[in-house]
Amino acid sequence: MKQKSMGKIFEQLPVSKRMPVIFTSHGNPMDITLPAHGNDFIRYLNVLGGELDKKYQPEAVLVISAHWNTKGSFINSDPFPETIFDYYGFPKEYYSDTLKYPAPGSPEFARIIATDIDQIKTTSEWGFDHGNWPVMKHLFPKAEIPVLQLSIDSGKSPREHYDLALQLKKYREKGVVIIGSGAIVHNLKEAIERMLIGDTRIFGWEKEFDDYIRLQIDNRNIKAILEYEKHKYGKRAVPTPEHYIPLIYVMALLDKRDKIVHTYGELLPAFSNRSFMAESLG
Repeated sequence: MKQKSMGKIFEQLPVSKRMPVIFTSHGNPMDITLPAHGNDFIRYLNVLGGELDKKYQPEAVLVISAHWNTKGSFINSDPFPETIFDYYGFPKEYYSDTLKYPAPGSPEFARIIATDIDQIKTTSEWGFDHGNWPVMKHLFPKAEIPVLQLSIDSGKSPREHYDLALQLKKYREKGVVIIGSGAIVHNLKEAIERMLIGDTRIFGWEKEFDDYIRLQIDNRNIKAILEYEKHKYGKRAVPTPEHYIPLIYVMALLDKRDKIVHTYGELLPAFSNRSFMAESLG
């Protein structure tokens, strides 16, 4: 379909109540098999999902997942994306069919976005990964709302990710809830070292970095968020960028009408579960 006609399709999409944008952790992988109210983080997701469904009735959800890293930016166009268990070495129940999230995709929405934004291409070669379904199955357990997933281009700089995300902002007016799924602090090496000895105490540096980034979020200080490595613990908290980048997407989607509410703030060793939602005041 030609770009002009796809543009017309976008314009014909019904204008909705302006959808919120969310940044969330996808939690501890050890908790994947827990039921709907299995711990505080899962309970938070269930409560948030109920509020979203009641207040907004979204047409679709777009997830920017830390677990899909590609050369170039891609959006999943499969009508029925598979559930991907992209973690290894866990007991067999962590790969059970009972964990699968059977929500539909939306090939039409994917095509509209990919045609509207030149940098984004469609693909059916990926599904719902660990950055997606462990969150979605608690936010929207009925799995009735179409879910799309956007990859993270490993070749882009933080600024380039921010600029790309700006082009997604208008979809908030078209019924799409956009979720960045990642972590402000994600040092897997140090986290595992603590977990192996059963020590759940935080080191201390993760709180200092998490508090710093929270302040930048509240102040809408995009420059500081993009230049996170300048903080003395930046490279320790973010040794690789893929879990931090979803935060950059979410910050690009905000404007002055949005109120930021921090919805969850648990810290674990070398890991932050900080989550927040931004929704329009009018």
